[in-house]
Amino acid sequence: MALLLSAACEKPAPPPPPPPEVYVTAVVKKDVPEYLELAGQTIGKQDVEIRARVEGFLETMNFREGSFVAKGTLLYTIDRKPLEASLAAAEADQKTAEARLDKANNDVTRYRPLVVKQAVSQQELDNAVANQDAARSQVAAAKAAVVRVSLDLGYTRVTSPIDGLVGTSLVKPGNLVGRGQNTLLTTISQIDPILFRVGVTEADYMRLAKRDTSRADASRASGAELTLSDGSVHPQTGTLDTVDRAVDPATGTLGVQFVFPNANKLLRPGQFGRVKVLIDTRPGALLVPQRAVQEVQGLYSVAVVDAAGKVAFRNVKVGPKVGALWVIDDGVREGDHVVVEGLQRIQDGMTVTTKPAPEDAK
Repeated sequence: MALLLSAACEKPAPPPPPPPEVYVTAVVKKDVPEYLELAGQTIGKQDVEIRARVEGFLETMNFREGSFVAKGTLLYTIDRKPLEASLAAAEADQKTAEARLDKANNDVTRYRPLVVKQAVSQQELDNAVANQDAARSQVAAAKAAVVRVSLDLGYTRVTSPIDGLVGTSLVKPGNLVGRGQNTLLTTISQIDPILFRVGVTEADYMRLAKRDTSRADASRASGAELTLSDGSVHPQTGTLDTVDRAVDPATGTLGVQFVFPNANKLLRPGQFGRVKVLIDTRPGALLVPQRAVQEVQGLYSVAVVDAAGKVAFRNVKVGPKVGALWVIDDGVREGDHVVVEGLQRIQDGMTVTTKPAPEDAK
């Protein structure tokens, strides 16, 4: 009786839990462009230092700091009066030297026939010729002095040598400039076009140098896309400009410059960004969503679900990232279904229920 009662009181065993539900997507195969991304900084096409070439007090500053100036625009004026006085003195010295030359010429002209008649000695004629040569040299020196002072007088008007963006003025009117050295006044940068300078490793340089521009997508291969620090993309593509002569032994990198049009004057020297250049196109690459790839201590793996719903974790060799996808060089085949969501609930060998992953999860 007791045995019958205990058997009647036992509860039936609960049913096994249903297999976990996961979202999967198929491995896709398509041609993938390979890009080289490099971080760098913008510099002016020309960065010209404006310096005072003569000594004097700065009288005026004739521009608005941070504005664009045209070639030949007057930037500064330096006090001209001391140099005007020097020019007047140099011109007077020139006239004096020319008068002495005239007298020396007259002496030589007068002495030559007298020497023939032995009215004067040959020594006197030689002295007159020597005085004539010395007078010519004095005239040449006086003319050079006038030219030099005239040049210095012209340097009192400091103009822009290029079209560009002028920086802040380092010297204000009233300051003495040019004493003992060429005082730096300001800097002007040509920013249309503007340069973008990066440092590349030797391996990246070889990839950049060996890219094939004869393909059908040569226009993309020759163009460089610039992404700015705020994530925006510069509206115009650039081209490779120059490559440094040698690798820097201190950093192990090679300096490379790209040139970008900058008609809207948005880019300024010193801005940071990233340039992206198309290197090659990888045909028939296998891609999976980045969310499907797990990394543990440098090893990458994906969970593949077969037609029976059985899970198998596979180690994979990853390639470059393309948007939200990841190129898989080895470990999967076209048509395999990999788990995108639910990786935390599954183990190797487990049976699962699959659903197609939504587009925003891929």
